[in-house]
Amino acid sequence: MNRKTRSVYICGSCGESHPKWVGRCDSCGAWDTVTEFREPVAVSRVAKSMSAKSTKVVSLAESKVTSESRIKSPLSEIDRVLGGGLVRGAAVLLAGDPGIGKSTLLLQLMSAWACGGALTLYLSGEESTGQVSMRARRLGVADAPVHMATETSAEAILTILMAQKPDIVVIDSIQTIFCEALESAPGSVSQIRESAALLLRFAKSNGTVLFLIGHVTKEGAIAGPRVLEHMVDTVLSFEGDTTYQYRIVRAVKNRFGPSGEIALLSMSDSGLREVQNASEFFLLNRHDPQVGTAVAPIMEGSRILVVELQALVNRSHFGIPQRVASGINPRRLSIILAVLERHGGHSLGDHDVFFNIAGGLTVAEPAIDLGIGAAILSSFRNRPMRRDVACLGELGLGGEIRPVNNMAGRLRELGRMGFKECVVTGSADEADWTKGHMGLTLIRCIKIGDLDGVIF
Repeated sequence: MNRKTRSVYICGSCGESHPKWVGRCDSCGAWDTVTEFREPVAVSRVAKSMSAKSTKVVSLAESKVTSESRIKSPLSEIDRVLGGGLVRGAAVLLAGDPGIGKSTLLLQLMSAWACGGALTLYLSGEESTGQVSMRARRLGVADAPVHMATETSAEAILTILMAQKPDIVVIDSIQTIFCEALESAPGSVSQIRESAALLLRFAKSNGTVLFLIGHVTKEGAIAGPRVLEHMVDTVLSFEGDTTYQYRIVRAVKNRFGPSGEIALLSMSDSGLREVQNASEFFLLNRHDPQVGTAVAPIMEGSRILVVELQALVNRSHFGIPQRVASGINPRRLSIILAVLERHGGHSLGDHDVFFNIAGGLTVAEPAIDLGIGAAILSSFRNRPMRRDVACLGELGLGGEIRPVNNMAGRLRELGRMGFKECVVTGSADEADWTKGHMGLTLIRCIKIGDLDGVIF
């Protein structure tokens, strides 16, 4: 073996290094993810040379950040996700499925920041400058003073950054960048880790906002080492289905604001636009109730959305009834069906059950359990629910209906949208959330067996 190189064994799931090859990673427990890489022994000297200057030590009281330090974006939804705007020196990783609109979104934002006086630089490793210009013309931002370059070498990119000293820079994408000191191919664990480390060190030392566009695997995880997500300050997940026009930007991690916040955007021919009334966006049959539909308020970060739940119950013509769920965990649907049969007295064992959340939204919180049960009962009875009735509550295995977090805020949102009634738990008569909801009447329901008599 060449004396100037060494073999390292790195887990592709979490980025943990191992002294030798193992079948199962000791850190994350994943199987068959440890791969051998060859890298120079002195590779860390490249990174160390960036921090040769002495470091000044200051106290916490002396280090203050004012609100003017944040750079506002043209989309208030993006500012919400970022915690109020961009922080100088921050590193943001934006990941999503191919064709979801990552490059489109950042090109729109970069154009607006450039027109506002910021020095912006768009570095593409996947497209030529001409191809980026074609997208800019389609978006109507071709005249924006955004600087562009096509480069994949991390060392060459650092040279450009040191010469330009931009305020905001976009790397599209981090999987195409490589360090010349490493022998592995671009996109490998060691290349992504070292390239990102060099770029992050420059951003921190020069106050440059760094955007890294990341690819995702077929399972939906960010491609490359998991350590990349730990290195950056903010991880944004770009979600949505290309068959729908809406897109969601979700803050999975944010050191400068709350995580879990979402930005709701709509894709059009001229780019991404903000959705002003998110609840109306997901309600299709608000004023014309249909069989098998129910309405429930959910929380995405600090935002409350009112969504439409759809169910179809049909007698099965095969040996094993089907259970198909879109937008929720299929196991959750099976649990709710079991509770409906055991404690609600509804025999659904010989029926196919199909469930969907309108708009293609995915919901993980249990606040929609009661709404799911109501939609299933509506389809099973072939009767629509009363107009302007919503459901809010978690369903326990004993058939009891439980309250969820931020009941008052969810009920206020329903009242603001004009709903007249909401089915809630009957076990909290003296709770604060039971008072004052803009004319909203609360319908008490203690057990799932009582649901039949209150929603029709």
